[in-house]
Amino acid sequence: MDPVTENDFDTEVLKSDQPVLVDFWAEWCGPCHAIAPVLDQMAQERSDLKIVKLNIDEEPAVAQRYGVMSIPTLILFKGGEPAAAAVGAMPKSMLEEKLGLAEAAA
Repeated sequence: MDPVTENDFDTEVLKSDQPVLVDFWAEWCGPCHAIAPVLDQMAQERSDLKIVKLNIDEEPAVAQRYGVMSIPTLILFKGGEPAAAAVGAMPKSMLEEKLGLAEAAA
């Protein structure tokens, strides 16, 4: 998963041709580390989805822009707009369901 910053967020996420799942995380966040392998697995399995991570400690303005209050928060962007979100660490199947990706992954 590639890290993104405020500087390249628009290019990497909002202007992407494909859906982008943004993982809002922080180094000190245990659940963020717990969900990382799930996201890595999704990134390997899905060519139709780009997954990036944004460190909220380093990029607080982007987190504030999207109302991220707790982490991990995962927001799925489609066509430059937030389409779905999930908060907290969870199994892959539950995450895909919350984000509306379950049927596409079958």
